[in-house]
Amino acid sequence: MKKTLLTGLLAAALLSFTLPSCGPSEPESADDIATTPLPPLPAAPDTTKGAKQPEQYRELNSVNATEDIKKMQQQM
Repeated sequence: MKKTLLTGLLAAALLSFTLPSCGPSEPESADDIATTPLPPLPAAPDTTKGAKQPEQYRELNSVNATEDIKKMQQQM
């Protein structure tokens, strides 16, 4: 059983390697294919609904958090 299975797999592998190499390297109708450029992509939709985007994201660390808290607190 194992020898038959092994020889069957070996034969299938050899056939799969040899059959594609027997055919022509280039399809016959390769010259008949018309190529046209793709249309340009449309602009991305505005999902922010006109909201102002932050200028730059800041790193989340204790120094920046302390500065932000001080800016939010009322001045005494």
